[in-house]
Amino acid sequence: MTVYNQISENKVKTFLIMFFFILIFSSFFFLLGKYFDSPWGYFFLGLFISSISSVGSYFYGDKLVLLTTGAKPADKKTYFNFYTVAENLSVAAGLPKPTLYVIDDPSPNAFATGRDPAHAIVCATTGLLQMMDRTELEGVIAHEMSHIKNFDILLASIVAVLVGTLALVSDWVIRSMWWNRRSDSDSRSNRNPIFFVLLVISLILTPIIATIIQLAISRRREYLADASASLLTRYPEGLARALEKLKQNSQPLNQATSSTAHLFIDNPFKKKSASFFVNLFSTHPPIEDRIRILKSM
Repeated sequence: MTVYNQISENKVKTFLIMFFFILIFSSFFFLLGKYFDSPWGYFFLGLFISSISSVGSYFYGDKLVLLTTGAKPADKKTYFNFYTVAENLSVAAGLPKPTLYVIDDPSPNAFATGRDPAHAIVCATTGLLQMMDRTELEGVIAHEMSHIKNFDILLASIVAVLVGTLALVSDWVIRSMWWNRRSDSDSRSNRNPIFFVLLVISLILTPIIATIIQLAISRRREYLADASASLLTRYPEGLARALEKLKQNSQPLNQATSSTAHLFIDNPFKKKSASFFVNLFSTHPPIEDRIRILKSM
């Protein structure tokens, strides 16, 4: 697959994910309305919330991600290497220089977000900026610049917002059902228990659906970004050394959430298990494989 095919595929995936999110979300609310004897009222409420969330994630997804992670604008004087590396790589990649942000956290990590190269953001933790030498930092930033050039950032940012919305609504429904169960036992006795069972099943499936949505953006994009970064810097060893340092780090990122985990260059939760099952449902490919491929270039 060429880079241009990847860019086109990511744009198509973005709108497909938004469509299926609206469909699943509205169907879930219709089922919820069946339980509360107002299916169409709940359906249109779900349609409204999911539509607003989808459109909002397109235009404001990057701002919500920055708010969630607690990122702050990077000062050029304080983070001089960060600025100059980003400027140089932007020229080399033929892209506008992204806006730079920093997360005050000792765990080394980085991500890119935004809806297109003209509105792109690259964010790094203070731990990463302190740990990496300039060559390694170039590898990391080139990886994030590749995500920008390949339009991975649009897809990843929208997924982060939509998955977060699913989690919030699922939590709200569970809490509402808990309190209603205690306050309207008489009216509940007349409700169809089948709808209650289906509703509980859908609540159980919600986090699984959220995970599938995250995996739908494909871990292949990480391998492609690694390869594109190597072409950009002409030095794959720099990124390989940076990934080695990330591999050795065992400290999780305090500001990470399940909805934003897939954005980062490395798994921010730093789970130690390397079982087949865990790797299968991980938002990141095994870092050992990425290092091995880079060293073979």
